[in-house]
Amino acid sequence: MFGAGGGTSSYKEIEETDAIVLWGSNARAAHPIFFHHLLKGVSNGARMWAVDPRRTDSAKFADVWLGINVGSDIALANGVAHEIIDAGLENKKFIANATTGFEDFAAHVEPWTLERTSEITGVPVEAIRDLAHGYANAEKAQIMWTLGITEHHTAVDNVLALCNLSLLTGHVGRWGSGLVPLRGQNNVQGGGDMGALPNKLAGFQDLADEEIRVKFETAWGSKIPPEPGWHLTDMFNAMGRGELRALYVIGENPADSDADVNHARELLEGLDMLVVQDVFMTRTAEMADVVLPAALGWAESDGTVTNSERRVQRTRAAIKPPGDAREEIEIISELARYLGDDSWGRPTAEDLWEELRTVSPMHAGMSWERIENEGGIQWPCPDENHPGSPFLHERLWKQPVEGRLAPFSCVDDRPPIESLDDNYPLRLTTGRALDSYNTGVQTGNYNSPIRTGEALEVSTADAEKLGISAGERVIVSSRRGSIEMTIKIDPDLPLGLTFTTFHFPELVDVNQLTNSAYDPKSGTAEFKAAAIRVEKMINA
Repeated sequence: MFGAGGGTSSYKEIEETDAIVLWGSNARAAHPIFFHHLLKGVSNGARMWAVDPRRTDSAKFADVWLGINVGSDIALANGVAHEIIDAGLENKKFIANATTGFEDFAAHVEPWTLERTSEITGVPVEAIRDLAHGYANAEKAQIMWTLGITEHHTAVDNVLALCNLSLLTGHVGRWGSGLVPLRGQNNVQGGGDMGALPNKLAGFQDLADEEIRVKFETAWGSKIPPEPGWHLTDMFNAMGRGELRALYVIGENPADSDADVNHARELLEGLDMLVVQDVFMTRTAEMADVVLPAALGWAESDGTVTNSERRVQRTRAAIKPPGDAREEIEIISELARYLGDDSWGRPTAEDLWEELRTVSPMHAGMSWERIENEGGIQWPCPDENHPGSPFLHERLWKQPVEGRLAPFSCVDDRPPIESLDDNYPLRLTTGRALDSYNTGVQTGNYNSPIRTGEALEVSTADAEKLGISAGERVIVSSRRGSIEMTIKIDPDLPLGLTFTTFHFPELVDVNQLTNSAYDPKSGTAEFKAAAIRVEKMINA
């Protein structure tokens, strides 16, 4: 955030804040550990707003639920900003000292009156006003979000719109105030930390910076191209053009998790070589020319993970990998040797971590021993005398500001790519259930007393309109395919909105329906906004 790819706040802060804005996140289901901290904040008197098309299990704990139309998040954020400025509630001192671009931003949101915002978003005027005034007037306030706003073709702009609100009010860089992206899966934050991004090196260092590249080239003894690589969507596009002919997949299951999976599977089948390194025989692994059996990261290998509060923690092998399975480090090192580079040797997780510390300033002070002894440290931690950083951007409150100023972003509302029409009149959005994980690879083989299966949830009004009932099997179709599903009626769903999870593709192949339109800045597909129709099954 503002130059570092991580949340600004600690989990503990939400227990001591005054205002909580949960935007596009059903944290009770998807981030239950964090949600426990959130509930402590609510119990301690924090006021809570939930912005979500559905009245989720999380939203039911909120003081106010803003039932937003799918894909209108920028419109709502711009409307909240307009109301804050119009009411004279912006933090003028903070804006003058710590930010750039305010005048342009104020002009940009000027058209977003409460009335216009309400018309576009479906959120009542009074609710928008209440959120704007409550957030701006709070002494301490936090905004948190997850895939509900990032799995859209406007993913990055959605996040920037929320950052604007924090800059407008000064709710960043102080204990209890901040921006909290809740990561979609375990150790997503750690992947970014390690440079698993097409335009960044370890520690979120810019690939385009020649000085940084030289540092890494010296450490690694290899030239680094300055051009950014492909993100996942770019890779699939390149497969379609015939430019990408071989793929090495580590711990990913795109044959089930990608949007419009029929097309994704077709592209994977057309590769000259597909190598999959994984713990389980996923659908993607079944398609592979070579399968490399790997060790479980959380039980069979040593290493580190970074959570959503930027805390780096140790993982420790409890058992040896079974059969021919090997730790990821061993597989990759052996592969390097077979490719002709014997210099890698047989590094341990500790060896690699200590190497990382020499090239990533934000991790420099986190020795392997310190992480072990202290139970985790939050980056940035520039030296071994540094305690770690519970929150970021205190520098913005310095007089003058240390480092670069934080910029406002003028972002435009853009509705979902796929419009509704007479043939596809319903909006489908997908999400997660409490006891399941992504495509179900790690969670699908055990029974759960709270698991109800992959049903299509529809509103009471839509069920009556379609003449369907709970438990009935129906045909669900999008512009990409059709599947059978079981109906579940949710009285809290608004008219025209449907919902399902995606955890059990072997039972219900939901991603046959989802839209592969994507955000050009992040490559994230628009999973949250497909157009569908629901039809009764005709008995043979």
